[in-house]
Amino acid sequence: MKQPLISVITITFNASRQLPPTMKSVAQQRCSDFEHIIVDGASRDNTIEIARRDGVDSLRILSEPDRGLYDAMNKGLRMAKGKYVIFLNAGDSFHSPDVLPRYEAAARKNPDIIYADTIIVNEQREMIAPRHLSAPDVLSFQSFASGMLVCHQAFMVRKDIAPRYDTSYRFSADYDWTVKCLRKSKPGRCINLRMIAIDYLNDGLTDKNKVKSLLERFKIMREHYGLLPTISNHACFVGRALKRKLSSRF
Repeated sequence: MKQPLISVITITFNASRQLPPTMKSVAQQRCSDFEHIIVDGASRDNTIEIARRDGVDSLRILSEPDRGLYDAMNKGLRMAKGKYVIFLNAGDSFHSPDVLPRYEAAARKNPDIIYADTIIVNEQREMIAPRHLSAPDVLSFQSFASGMLVCHQAFMVRKDIAPRYDTSYRFSADYDWTVKCLRKSKPGRCINLRMIAIDYLNDGLTDKNKVKSLLERFKIMREHYGLLPTISNHACFVGRALKRKLSSRF
């Protein structure tokens, strides 16, 4: 098998209920130059059977115990043969069959990073809301000082600049990873697809551990951007959150 252009990596553990929409969205992509990798944490349900039943021809599966989500993601990075990698975890899905073709067309231009927007859905695949942060027109390392402006699942990066995930973080290693990718990217080499690419299931690890995730994110932001800018930005975050809360009441 020739080297695929894109590696789509999906992390699973006892995900038999969440996985079918993910697999269906991958199979529907009008694109052939990709592989799909499932990294499973030794599920005890029928996750693997569903993956094999619904998988594309390029599907590869690794199922074994791991030390958590980000350890599994590192396994996926090691397995990936593609020039570009993107993570689409169980329960998340591509928004339409045209998503990977759009990423593929952009990847032919050899950028460092390709990114797009995300909406939040429930288990019935109904849209709850747009993500409260929108992908900026121009993306750079400094962009993420204002928070994770691009959802991790809509963030495709050239594998040769992608580091391993720091597994000392339990809930926000994805934020640290995307910042490190942006640090390695060159100015002007990030492409905004200007489309909704991902339906993000509102049932993730971060959602269930919001406070711990925010504390980790503060630490990561301080390490990358400095203490005073991080404190200043968090004051803005609080104001932004209060504004959203007040607007939701009317």
